[in-house]
Amino acid sequence: MKELLKRIFTKTQPEVEQAGRQRLVFDSPPETVYAIGDVHGCLAALKRLESKIVADAANRDGRKLLVYLGDYIDRGPSSAQVIDHLLARPPAGFERVCLAGNHEEMFLDFIQSDYRQKDWLAFGGEETLASYGVYVGAQPASQLPLRVRSCVPDEHLQFLRSLPIMLKAGKNCFVHAGIDPALPLDKQQDSVLQWSRPKDFAWSGQNIGMTIIHGHTPVQTVDITPSRINVDIGAYRGGVLAAVRLAGDEVTVIYSD
Repeated sequence: MKELLKRIFTKTQPEVEQAGRQRLVFDSPPETVYAIGDVHGCLAALKRLESKIVADAANRDGRKLLVYLGDYIDRGPSSAQVIDHLLARPPAGFERVCLAGNHEEMFLDFIQSDYRQKDWLAFGGEETLASYGVYVGAQPASQLPLRVRSCVPDEHLQFLRSLPIMLKAGKNCFVHAGIDPALPLDKQQDSVLQWSRPKDFAWSGQNIGMTIIHGHTPVQTVDITPSRINVDIGAYRGGVLAAVRLAGDEVTVIYSD
């Protein structure tokens, strides 16, 4: 497993940073923001969590924003259906921003490499293809590209390619994986925003002037520290998805179950 992860990380992270994804800034942040952790194909849990968020927000005034922290696909059973869900209208009264995770990048790399990036298949990709009706091993390997092209809608690929990589809203910064706390936001590399782990950098509880809200590294329960909130609780393993509500200085955790 360690060797597999090494190959995946080596192949997927660019040695030279290329033109990056869009980075959003809300000069006037919404009064209430809900940040949702890694979905990983768990559509049922996502719908339950969104229902709880809608109920929680019913009596809250002002703008309300849903921020999805990336990794919508792989591992769970319903990746294609999760993307369909995110392409539909958000719940009434909400704005929505979806960020790009590293699993979205791996899927696109698989497509753009003419299906040669096969390590992704063992990293949750087989489950994603199955959600589109493409079953690895059910046909000769030479036919896999044709099956993928015929079953994955262009609309889904356009959605994944268009995802921004960062949202800065007031004193909160939303990314998939984290940041290097030693660098300003405009110096952060996309690969760090999508692939880093908290252990990679000297996160010692220092005050960096903002709160980073991220997923990517699964934890047992939502991890809240002075400068960082990790919302990934491994939904694909236990079927429970988490979110945090951010309103002023208040942080509230919401679970799907």
